[in-house]
Amino acid sequence: MAVVQANQVLEDQSQIESGQFGTFVGIYDGHGGPEAARYVCDHLFSNFRAITAESHGVVTAETIQRAFRQTEEGFTTLVSELWGSRPNMATVGTCCLVGVIYQQTLFIASLGDSRVVLGKKVGNTGGMAAMQLSTEHNANIEAIRHELKELHPNDPQIVVLKHGVWRVKGIIQVSRSIGDLYMKHAQYNREPINAKFRLPEPMNMPLLSANPTIISHPLHPSDSFLIFASDGLWEHLSNEKAVDIVHSHPRAGSAKRLVKAALQEAARKREMRYSDLQKIDKKVRRHFHDDITVIVLFFNHDLISRGAVQDPPVSIRSALEH
Repeated sequence: MAVVQANQVLEDQSQIESGQFGTFVGIYDGHGGPEAARYVCDHLFSNFRAITAESHGVVTAETIQRAFRQTEEGFTTLVSELWGSRPNMATVGTCCLVGVIYQQTLFIASLGDSRVVLGKKVGNTGGMAAMQLSTEHNANIEAIRHELKELHPNDPQIVVLKHGVWRVKGIIQVSRSIGDLYMKHAQYNREPINAKFRLPEPMNMPLLSANPTIISHPLHPSDSFLIFASDGLWEHLSNEKAVDIVHSHPRAGSAKRLVKAALQEAARKREMRYSDLQKIDKKVRRHFHDDITVIVLFFNHDLISRGAVQDPPVSIRSALEH
């Protein structure tokens, strides 16, 4: 696991939980502030555990979906309670990327534009293929613009090209998130929130969704490792390059190595040295790269096939020391 900060306050949160139920990995890439990402890191996993317990420990796409829905509802309640004192909470949101390994199945649930890539052995060649498992919800992707236009047929301004970037209503790039209530509920899209977030016309239905795309992938002995990362990594590294970096080095420090490769690439694009980029202060660094969070997970298929569980349980959360 590795994290590098670019914003004045780190807006990424992440966690790894492993125990009787299996393994849960979460990367939460916040925007507009750290509050939504912190809230999700505090509540999504506990909601997931409680819902899974109701179904006697069985994990399905539906139990994961319900955990997301409950977390969004909880955050909405918090924003409504704080509206009088902290209205800007309505403009904070987070992308969510979750992986759950239950028995011999991997579930991936995503909102926004973090990404998970699988490193998969190619036959007996010693080669490793990169396979993207998550769906990204970003208006810069043509399929997402098409989806938004279909959902909002009467709104010609649902996606707007601004400074070369497609955005929902010209404001935000991601089309799904937890939080961002100013784009979901009309009662939060008004003063006193910042004018740049306020829409000129009334909102008659949510413009963003908190409904994750969920896939299930039966684990295969050729599945070698997973790279979970916020979009800050993928801005600078292709799926193939990232898989190659992990594959060509021993396990220890894989996540750190990926972060370093992304920063070296960010420096190269600006025609500067990596060592000079490292000296730039947080906040100013945001002009060069985003907050980056990476978790690399390796598979032990002997343990998976035996149905072994992590004992004692593991619970790691990064970025708590803000």
